[in-house]
Amino acid sequence: MSDDTTVDTRPTKIMYVAEATAHGGRDGYVTSQDGQIELKVAMPRALGGDGNGTNPEQLFAAGYSSCFHNALVLVSRRFGFDLTGSTVAAKVGIGPNGQRGYGLAVALSVSLPVLDADVAAKLVDAAHEVCPYSNATRGNIDVTILLG
Repeated sequence: MSDDTTVDTRPTKIMYVAEATAHGGRDGYVTSQDGQIELKVAMPRALGGDGNGTNPEQLFAAGYSSCFHNALVLVSRRFGFDLTGSTVAAKVGIGPNGQRGYGLAVALSVSLPVLDADVAAKLVDAAHEVCPYSNATRGNIDVTILLG
């Protein structure tokens, strides 16, 4: 039996598929099928590694922040608002989840300097409903959005 309050956010049509391959896990490298990504991956110092490379959390932060910012641009255009000077920064934390595994937490810091606080908050809420990363993480990862 399904919960009536659950919204199905799965795509009805796949419009693009990204492909990436990891070689060596957290101490190796990642590549994309189209050659746009070719990055060394290393365990962060905070997790006992040498930190001489990017890591999955940084890649997730980059993806989420750019995707969320694009969702903001989309909803702002729909309502005719200017996003000049706007930014979205993401912090992705990792730690034990109490279930013999690991979990993530995300904090998005959104700056919409040319908009008043009420309008900015409404646009951020609308972007959070539109953004595929937000839809994928909803109910699975704690996502905090800070508007400043």
